[in-house]
Amino acid sequence: MKNITLSADEHLIDAARQRAAAEHTTLNEQFRGWLTEYARKQEQLRRFDNTVNELRGKLKVGRKLTRDEMNER
Repeated sequence: MKNITLSADEHLIDAARQRAAAEHTTLNEQFRGWLTEYARKQEQLRRFDNTVNELRGKLKVGRKLTRDEMNER
């Protein structure tokens, strides 16, 4: 595993450490979880779009969807 150095406000770091401790975890574990989600977000969106495209025209909802409804995620 590779180490990185981050800079943030001291009070913010302290508050984040306290919250992590209250959740029985560490700030490092929380950051690794966030980094994983951040890195995989584009892949998740691509898979979602592929699924929607595959299902387009195959499902019936009983009425025509509005433009806003079709663009909701």
